[in-house]
Amino acid sequence: MSQQAPDLLVSSNFIRAVRESGYLSISTALAELVDNSIQASATEVAISISRDSADALPEIVVEDDGEGMTKAGLELCLRFGGSSRFDARKSFGRFGMGLPAASLSQSRRVEVTAWRDGGYERTVALDVDAVVAGSTPTLIARRGERSSTPSGCRVRWMHCDRIEYRRLAWLERSLHRDLGRMYRRFLVSGLRMTINGTPVDAVDPTLLTTQVEGASARLAFDELRYELETACSGTAVVTVRFAMLPVQAWHHLDNVTKRRVGIVGGGGVSILRAGREIASGWYLMGGKRKENYDDWWRCEIEFDPRLDEHFGITINKQGIRPSAMLREAIEPELESIARILNARVRQAFEDVKFQAAAEASCRIATAADPDLPVIPSPGRSGAIQYRLGSDALPMQAMFQSALSDRTLDLTMNADHPAFAALYQPLQAIEGEAAAELRTSLELFLLSFARSAVQLEQAGQPLDDLVHAWSSTYGRMLQKS
Repeated sequence: MSQQAPDLLVSSNFIRAVRESGYLSISTALAELVDNSIQASATEVAISISRDSADALPEIVVEDDGEGMTKAGLELCLRFGGSSRFDARKSFGRFGMGLPAASLSQSRRVEVTAWRDGGYERTVALDVDAVVAGSTPTLIARRGERSSTPSGCRVRWMHCDRIEYRRLAWLERSLHRDLGRMYRRFLVSGLRMTINGTPVDAVDPTLLTTQVEGASARLAFDELRYELETACSGTAVVTVRFAMLPVQAWHHLDNVTKRRVGIVGGGGVSILRAGREIASGWYLMGGKRKENYDDWWRCEIEFDPRLDEHFGITINKQGIRPSAMLREAIEPELESIARILNARVRQAFEDVKFQAAAEASCRIATAADPDLPVIPSPGRSGAIQYRLGSDALPMQAMFQSALSDRTLDLTMNADHPAFAALYQPLQAIEGEAAAELRTSLELFLLSFARSAVQLEQAGQPLDDLVHAWSSTYGRMLQKS
């Protein structure tokens, strides 16, 4: 006598367990639906959030103009693992778990409606309470009204009992920020996404495309590429980009603006899979710990889905668990670059402080300039302005100077021994005496730079430089 095999799953318990599938936020759960829309070639994705009353649970609808689904595909879409693209490595989907798991993580009932070729809409539904009560899920497509658009898909989340936002306006604001960041590549490339009718704008954490007071971040190095073997034979490439934020242009911004722009709290690494951000944080930086200065540079790592095993991609595509091979291949170089950029940021802030302190000397030099011999320049006349700063220059140069647009720019080499020899003793002196000594020192340097430019244009010998320098320094001291 044959025995019937026991069911693999206890449906009522499984459906409740799925609700704890580990989605970090409603944004990451909704991203599963947006992924499906993009994979279905949608150009528009409309998200609507509503609530019948202040005490009612919200309802969320995601509708797209993609290619829709066949009746057979629709009947599979809410079955766990029921994907025609199972283990595919060409786009977002892979396991066929995203749509049902993400939906039930936020709502007690999900309905999926799809249509094609202007035909009839068909709907399937999955209800947590019905399954727990012992009812059979309605996963057979039911025909509804004739569609008003050529093709598309609509996912409705009903009885959303996992949403923590008390006000829907706060939820909308959070979704704009999160989805704008996750899908920035697609939004820039033409995808239109709206939340209650308002377009979602791309949010670039690297700030390469963000203009604030005429400045934006810039690439710190050429793009890095690492070729790794895939689990399904062949190779694929990991691409890494580093961006440096403009310390000189943005250091003075108030904290509210810095947070709004994404400077404060926005540092770290953005991980993109198939062009969509799946994680952000402090990844693959080796032994380098994150510091406040690290807010001023960014890293973006992009990989092909064929490298999922190296990045340890989970079913819900949240976060990464890098393999030993991936760490060995890229971590040492990324850690080295992170330390270099941290040092650059530190130096940039030191330069900002140095330049701010040097402004008094530059004002004095500018006031003295009308009394000094004129240095001609094509098409320009009048007194010279002065700028004194510091930077890392070639070791053999104590400083560099250049005259451009009637501004004499003198840059001290922060790596040269003379820089420490001249400026460190000032730290041991306090108050007005230190300021006076620093001003005298900097006028000494500025007068030399001006005299050198003046006599270089005249082609005069070194003795003349000494005389001109002495005279210029005297004039500047008289103004201090």
